[in-house]
Amino acid sequence: MAKNRFNSILDTIERVGNKLPHPATLFMMMAALVAVISAIGAGLELSALHPATGETIEARSLLSAEGIRWIYTNVEHNFVKFPPLGLVLVIMIGIGVAEGSGLFTVLVKQLVLGAPKSLVTYAVIVAGIFSHLASEVGYVILIPLGAMIFHALGRHPMAGFAAAFCGVSAGFGSNFIIGSVDPILAGLSTSAAQIIDPNMYINPLVNYFFMVVSAIMITFVGGWVTEKVVEPRLGKYNGTAEALKVEGISDLEKKGLRYAGWATLAFCALMAWTIIPEDGLFRDPETGGILRSPFFSGIVVGLMLLFFVPGLVYGIVVGTIKNDKDVIKHMTASMKGLAGYIVLVFFAAQFIYWFNYSNLGLILAINGAEFLKNIGFTGLPLIICFIILSAFLNLFMGSASAKWAILAPVFIPMFMLLDFHPGLTQASFRVGDSVTNVITPMMSYFALIVTYAQRYDDKYGIGTIISLMIPYTIFFLLAWIVIITIWVFAGFPLGFDGPLYLS
Repeated sequence: MAKNRFNSILDTIERVGNKLPHPATLFMMMAALVAVISAIGAGLELSALHPATGETIEARSLLSAEGIRWIYTNVEHNFVKFPPLGLVLVIMIGIGVAEGSGLFTVLVKQLVLGAPKSLVTYAVIVAGIFSHLASEVGYVILIPLGAMIFHALGRHPMAGFAAAFCGVSAGFGSNFIIGSVDPILAGLSTSAAQIIDPNMYINPLVNYFFMVVSAIMITFVGGWVTEKVVEPRLGKYNGTAEALKVEGISDLEKKGLRYAGWATLAFCALMAWTIIPEDGLFRDPETGGILRSPFFSGIVVGLMLLFFVPGLVYGIVVGTIKNDKDVIKHMTASMKGLAGYIVLVFFAAQFIYWFNYSNLGLILAINGAEFLKNIGFTGLPLIICFIILSAFLNLFMGSASAKWAILAPVFIPMFMLLDFHPGLTQASFRVGDSVTNVITPMMSYFALIVTYAQRYDDKYGIGTIISLMIPYTIFFLLAWIVIITIWVFAGFPLGFDGPLYLS
């Protein structure tokens, strides 16, 4: 009965959400609403004191003379500079060749034929967690691939879509290997901790043990939610999208796979040569480091080539690429499928940049943090409230580093005065910021996610995505709170140089 009631709630969310206008129209309406609220906020003189800089943040009206001029002169800038747009277009160059040559098709066949069917869900989620190492490309690559794999297995493609989405989005707070975001957060945490202790330094690996345990939790809980909650609710797929026919792989295809594999190894060896030696070409020329090096700054190009090179080799071997015209044809075909996404991004970018210009998100985050600080919670209840606050704020502010720049100077000193190490505050923030990534339209790639879903049914909309992913948000939040509660009571270290308590 409880399960049926839960499914009924999700169905209601989906129906209501999908009765909303087209996502592009909805983003345009939301932008207009932000403009009105910003004018009201400016009229009421809403403001907040930035805890890191001491600057007074005031609400800015988009309907003032200055705001209207800003809107008019920044429409193109907002669209062109919207981060997911360039990333998607560049990577699709390489993906188009890999897909058009037939490499993707034969790889999916190989996975479907060779992998234990019972482990496919968990493998997709783990791949999503690992994909976070390469910035946010998992949104572009793995989510449609997860849907394709499930569809080929005769399962509902949206279940594979959801499994991949939960793995990619949860990768921020859980991973098996340190990623590029870790030193950024650690740097902000160090600055905040030095408000109390000028000599304190926060290691980028301060949350490593907690991240690994969290990644294991995400894998098993995400797999359980996919197979026991999401997939039964979806039922049988009756859409018009054709599933990949899983037949045997021919000798020519096997030969193409071998050559593509060797080409991939050669490319990876070349890239390793640019970063492993101390004088590597793509190391940071000033510090000699890797995490903030040209290698990671240009990772989008590297990933585009990672698909382009083996796709090209495979196509030449099996005969699907005979000349340069075939290569350009495959690239062009991949871009044609993005027409709807590009239109959607235009309006999504305006909404997000208008919201940022208004300062409403900053004011909400700062005042929310101050409220939580002033209500008198201490210890574990404060940690849990902080997780929930971070999850709530993530619905309105997409950038994790921007939120942490606001929250860290408030909560790290406060937690330090309660004898909690800054690593615990940072870990709690990462938990909250992860669980609502899958249900917030403020997430930069939400427009792309909707576009992917509509490949399987053009009626799928924002309501479909939110209702599909809410179970992951709920179960991940509950499981993470249990984990962090055990961690606090047991006093386990969070990572390298990451004790739970200061004393």
